[in-house]
Amino acid sequence: MAESGEGLGTVPEHERILQEIESTDTACVGPTLRSVYDDQPNAHKKFMEKLDACIRNHDKEIEKMCNFHHQGFVDAITELLKVRADAEKLKVQVTDTNRRFQDAGKEVIVQTEDIIRCRIQQRNITTVVEKLQLCLPVLEMYSKLKEQMSAKRYYSALKTMEQLENVYFPRVSQYRFCQLMVENLPKLREDIKEISMSDLKDFLESIRKHSDKIGETAMKQAQQQKTFSVTLQIKQNNVKFGKNMYINDRIPEESSEIVLKHTFEEEEENEEEVLTVQDLVDFSPVYRCLHIYSVLGDEEAFENYYRKQRKKQARLVLQPQSNMHETVDGYRRYFTQIVGFFVVEDHILHVTQGLVTRAYTDELWNMALSKIIAVLRAHSSYCTDPDLVLELKNLIVIFADTLQGYGFPVNRLFDLLFEIRDQYNETLLKKWAGVFRDIFEEDNYSPIPIVNEEEYKIVISKFPFQDPDLEKQSFPKKFPMSQSVPHIYIQVKEFIYASLKFSESLHRSSTEIDDMLRKSTNLLLTRTLCSCLLNLIRKPHIGLTELVQIIINTTHLEQACKYLEDFITNITNISQETVHTTRLYGLSTFKDARHAAEGEIYTKLNQKIDEFVQLADYDWTMSEPDGRASGYLMDLINFLRSIFQVFTHLPGKVAQTACMSACQHLSTSLMQMLLDSELKQISMGAVQQFNLDVIQCELFASSEPVPGFQGDTLQLAFIDLRQFEFDTAS
Repeated sequence: MAESGEGLGTVPEHERILQEIESTDTACVGPTLRSVYDDQPNAHKKFMEKLDACIRNHDKEIEKMCNFHHQGFVDAITELLKVRADAEKLKVQVTDTNRRFQDAGKEVIVQTEDIIRCRIQQRNITTVVEKLQLCLPVLEMYSKLKEQMSAKRYYSALKTMEQLENVYFPRVSQYRFCQLMVENLPKLREDIKEISMSDLKDFLESIRKHSDKIGETAMKQAQQQKTFSVTLQIKQNNVKFGKNMYINDRIPEESSEIVLKHTFEEEEENEEEVLTVQDLVDFSPVYRCLHIYSVLGDEEAFENYYRKQRKKQARLVLQPQSNMHETVDGYRRYFTQIVGFFVVEDHILHVTQGLVTRAYTDELWNMALSKIIAVLRAHSSYCTDPDLVLELKNLIVIFADTLQGYGFPVNRLFDLLFEIRDQYNETLLKKWAGVFRDIFEEDNYSPIPIVNEEEYKIVISKFPFQDPDLEKQSFPKKFPMSQSVPHIYIQVKEFIYASLKFSESLHRSSTEIDDMLRKSTNLLLTRTLCSCLLNLIRKPHIGLTELVQIIINTTHLEQACKYLEDFITNITNISQETVHTTRLYGLSTFKDARHAAEGEIYTKLNQKIDEFVQLADYDWTMSEPDGRASGYLMDLINFLRSIFQVFTHLPGKVAQTACMSACQHLSTSLMQMLLDSELKQISMGAVQQFNLDVIQCELFASSEPVPGFQGDTLQLAFIDLRQFEFDTAS
């Protein structure tokens, strides 16, 4: 019963599976069959039995169907057999008709093929003509490109390439020759870039070599323009104010010569046309290269390359030669190269757009200016020749004026000139120190003798001496000063001339120039001349007579300082009453020298007294005196009388001080004899002999060797000696 119940449950399931197999896709049969094996045990066997039963049912249905349609199939076969005979006849007729048509159309076919072939040829010819008409402009443009390349018209060639790429090549891009052309264009562009860059390199090398010529031309133009302006200004001033007159001086003509003096040598023909930078330099390589790189879209690379190369050249130009400071030509070459470099850059700035900018040139100039100032400061310090320093100054002025004309700021250069001016003054001071030494060496330290009016006028023309008493004297007569005085006065004026030369063209006011001249002249007086005088005074061979004459000379030089102030005033037209006008320090300068000379007179006079006293040979044991003063003392007194006679030309106080100092020193020296530690005893005869010498000293003092002493002032110098002698005798 159990098996029967199980069989009843599975039969409907098997029928469902068979229905799914018959009605579903073959792809879904697998899962359906799998369910047969997944069911209860013996389900597979039962399913196979059910499947066999189903197959038998279908076979029965098929057999029934075939039996139902068999008679119709037999009738159809019979009809087909009847039609076969008619079909064979129709086939024979169609074959025969086709053969006759083929035979009849052979000639038409041949003619038709000929027509077709001709039409194809015509069509091909038309197509070829059309394509050739499309290709010919391309080929013509490419041929034009080749010609432009051969003629080195690279900018035009690049424009032609653009037309080929944008207009012509797209029309014939399908052809192989077009592809070859397209592939060749980048190479042509690279060739053009290389060629234009090579031309640019040649250009840069050329301007590097010829920058000095460019700079020299630019500086000449600036100098000629400045000379013209100065000449015009001088003429206008002469017309407006009249020609300046200077007493006993030559400033007007010489000042003009200073201003108008050319640093560069004049050309043989003054009217010769001066070339411009455009005449000297062919800038076309730069323009071409710039245009080419612009067309190629690589303008930035070109700008960077150009600026980098020019900066390298700038560093080379700014590098001075080691011996530049030895000659003015070394400085001139240095300046002309720098000017040439920046003139070219200024031209490039104004004729190109963006290749260089004002910010770039300003940066380059600031870098160069710092280097230039450092170089000039270093090399000028080696210059010991004032003429070379002056020429350097003139070069710097022209250099600055030239670059200022091109828009470059040059204030720092003029500031440097003030440093160089101090150095120039130092070289002048050293030069004039030698001049003063030579003047002092050549002087005879005697009053200047004159025998006639002509000689008198010659001396007066050199030195502003005024003495009504001397003018009234008849010839021959003497000036109180020696030859060194007019020579020194002339040389001081020459120094002012030389100092003025540097002050010209510095773009400074007359007040500043006046201040410069007065300060430099004060340095000459207070440092150089005073130092030379002090050295002269201390020289061993300078005797008392020479010292007296030196004091007289300094007095007259001091008096001449006011004429030097007038001389500077006439040069600068700045009144001495101006609040900030510097005064000359002549009073203090020559006063110090006189004091030194006076002190040297006292020292040498005392030394001379010591020399005479050292000749004293007293016999301190003599029994009787000689009855007259000692010979050494009489010689000493005669010497003092002659010296004090010379002192009459000195200021009174100086002569009196010298006389008092000499008497005191003589008294002290004689007293030292009596106080000598080796002197053990003195006889009365020796005391009497010493008394005779003291009496002569007192007589000398009372004879008033130098006028101006009141009463017994000079005798008081020997009062201590007389008292000491009295004590010794007692």
